[in-house]
Amino acid sequence: MMITVNDTPSKAEWEQGILAFTEANFLQSYNWGVFHERLGKKVIRCVCTDGSKVIGMASGVVEDARRGRYLAVAGGPLIDWHNKNSVEAVFRELRKKALEENCVFIRFRPQVTATHVSAKVLRKLSALEAPMHLTADLTLQLDLTLSDETLLSDMRKNTRSAIRKAERVGITTQLVEDVESIRQFYDEEKKVAERQGFVPFSYDFLRNQFEVFLADKQVCLVRSFSKEGALLASAFVIFYNNEAVYHYGISTDANQKLPGSYACQWRAIAEAKRRKCTRYNFWGVAPKEATKHRFAGVSLFKRGFGGFEVPYLEAHDIPLSWRYWVTFLFEFFRKKYRHL
Repeated sequence: MMITVNDTPSKAEWEQGILAFTEANFLQSYNWGVFHERLGKKVIRCVCTDGSKVIGMASGVVEDARRGRYLAVAGGPLIDWHNKNSVEAVFRELRKKALEENCVFIRFRPQVTATHVSAKVLRKLSALEAPMHLTADLTLQLDLTLSDETLLSDMRKNTRSAIRKAERVGITTQLVEDVESIRQFYDEEKKVAERQGFVPFSYDFLRNQFEVFLADKQVCLVRSFSKEGALLASAFVIFYNNEAVYHYGISTDANQKLPGSYACQWRAIAEAKRRKCTRYNFWGVAPKEATKHRFAGVSLFKRGFGGFEVPYLEAHDIPLSWRYWVTFLFEFFRKKYRHL
């Protein structure tokens, strides 16, 4: 059979192709591309087929950075890394598109662990480990096929106690599918950013993302409240391809002495089960030994829920110009400075 490439797939064609890749998450969804298009970015999509069989897919975003324009393929490409024809077909198309867009390099982080991709394949692609991550490389996930009793028993004792305490002190939870609620989420995010010293996502960034996924009922905010009605915590959760992802979260000052964040996560897990998801992804965690990592505290909170860690293949770059090395040095030193 001859491999063919469709670089203008419809949403229906794209989502049908996704069914061939159980590992695919929202980063390779059609809607993730639509979200970036709303932000004014160019999105590259390609579906490679051998006859009637989909053998590879990739959705990438052209990022305009001062240090060099590049094509970012987060959570992808989606291919059988042991199939030479699949790998060559997808990356040939990505190189072609990246060069057409005057990109300095391609950065990709596939949704597979390092054991699935041989060093020989990466060398043949001229790929090298990126100096900065593209998206969460190390994630914490729960198996939602387990019973609630088993999930609770696998948690850290303090986490289990916090969930039960939330019920005793009258903390309530709420599912919200109203795009206007993003304003409050954003306002609280700014406060968290000020306390913890990071740059928050913009209101437009959060609202557009929520709105795009909401159109297909693939997102909601999970919120917890004190007995008196004060907002304690919110979780921005995306549901896609049998996986629920805790993508963003905030907690308020009122949450400091109450287990609102725990109640919020437990309700999100229950909602993921209701939607027939088979895994709950807490998203990124810092390595246990990285005690100075800026996400060390929230990682400790997430690990309290048990689950298993999934170390995806770290982001890799394919240089397309000598200018890439300027980017490499800049990001290498910035990573060290920011303790990332």
